[in-house]
Order: sequence, then C-alpha cells, then structure tokens
Amino acid sequence: MTDEPVGGVRVCRVFLVDDHAVFRSGVRAELAGQAGIEVVGEAGSVAEAVAGIGRVRPDVVLLDVHMPEGGGVAVLRSVLGTDPSGGPATADTSGTSGASDAPVSTFLALSVSDAAEDVIAVIRGGARGYVTKTISGGELADAVRRVADGDAVFSPRLAGFVLDAFARAAPGLQERGEPVHDPEVDSLTPREKEVLRLLARGYTYKEIAETLFISVKTVETHASNVLRKTQQSNRHALTRWAQSRHLD
Repeated sequence: MTDEPVGGVRVCRVFLVDDHAVFRSGVRAELAGQAGIEVVGEAGSVAEAVAGIGRVRPDVVLLDVHMPEGGGVAVLRSVLGTDPSGGPATADTSGTSGASDAPVSTFLALSVSDAAEDVIAVIRGGARGYVTKTISGGELADAVRRVADGDAVFSPRLAGFVLDAFARAAPGLQERGEPVHDPEVDSLTPREKEVLRLLARGYTYKEIAETLFISVKTVETHASNVLRKTQQSNRHALTRWAQSRHLD
C-alpha cells in the first residue's frame, strides 16, 4: 500500500476491471464501506484498463478474466509484459501502462469462472491471486488487503489447481541432474546394481553370468544380496521395484 495513513489506517487504492458495469457498481459499493480501501478507477475493456492502470497507478487491480479482446490475460500482458504461454512478451511502452519506474500494481483476479485453465493462465500472467465472484464483500476486502501486503490469495479449491500445475511443471531431482537419495538403492554395490538391472530385464542367471563374465554361483550370491537389501521377496517383486526406480 503506497498512500499515507488516513486516520491511522493505510489506504489501499483499488482499480476495477470488468466488462459489466452493474457488477463494477456492486463491487464499488461493497468496498466503499471497508476500512483502508479506496476505489480509484474502473474500466470496462482491455484498452480502458491498460490506460487507466497506467494513469492511476493503483495498488491493487481487481481483474475480470473473461472479457472481449483477450480478457484479463491481455491486460496482464500489456501492463506487466508477461506471456502466460511461456514465451517472451513485451510490456506496453506507450506510457499508458505500469511499465515504468512507478511501483507495479498487484493483480487479483475476480471471476465467475473456477476453471483450472483460467486460474493457471492469469497466475502465469502475473496475478497474485484468484477469487470467484461468489466471495462476500468482507472476504473480498480482506483478499485485497492481503495481496497488497504481498500474500498470494486463492479460494480454497482454486489453490489446489495452482499447486498441481506448478508441481507438474517443476523438474524433479533427476531432471535437474541432482542425485536422488534412496537408502535401499544406495546400499547396493555397483556389481549388485548391474545384476539387478539384468534381472529386471528378464535375463536368466546363466545369461547374466555370461554378460558380466562371472560365475552363475556369483550371480546367485549377488541376487540374494539384492533381494535382502531391497526387502523384496521374489524376482517378480524385485522387477517391479527396479522399474519403479528406473533401474531396469
């Protein structure tokens, strides 16, 4: 929040973006009675939103997702210079956007949609939170204050979409080239891992012996050690265990 305190309470300046004027009026009325919140502007289209946000420089933008001409994602792309598809994008340099030295506004999506793809698109575009239009006036005011203070705010069910999406996108330890520590795997010797890999591929003891240039008796000893260390009861279970760890 950037304004000086008024009566001991810092004022959060809010800008409304929604293509339905009646809805904007309702939100404005709901927030009017909330301490520390002032609605300083509104827009009914993407172009009006980009110009208005650049001119007013609000602390928080309440952003509708589905509007003509690209909706909330188009506003985010123009103001923040983000591309939710993952590619590079360029901020609006016309002087009407927030791409200047001034503090960048924080965006809180406010939509009737609770579809996962909508949530993910605006979060990737740079929004700090996402709440649905079923939210009460008091809850909305609290969400505005929280995103202004730097929190990420989501309706409970929508938070799961975001966690799932970013968990899928995050590379695992193996993809990042970092070692994966598995006590059972770590307990195996290099030779035992070689035997395990061939066992999982369906080789017989004799074939393993010929492949590794060792005796069948030695293969049997290694196989017994592998079963004991991995706590598997038979070769079938050992094969599934190896496959689950990509050791086959």
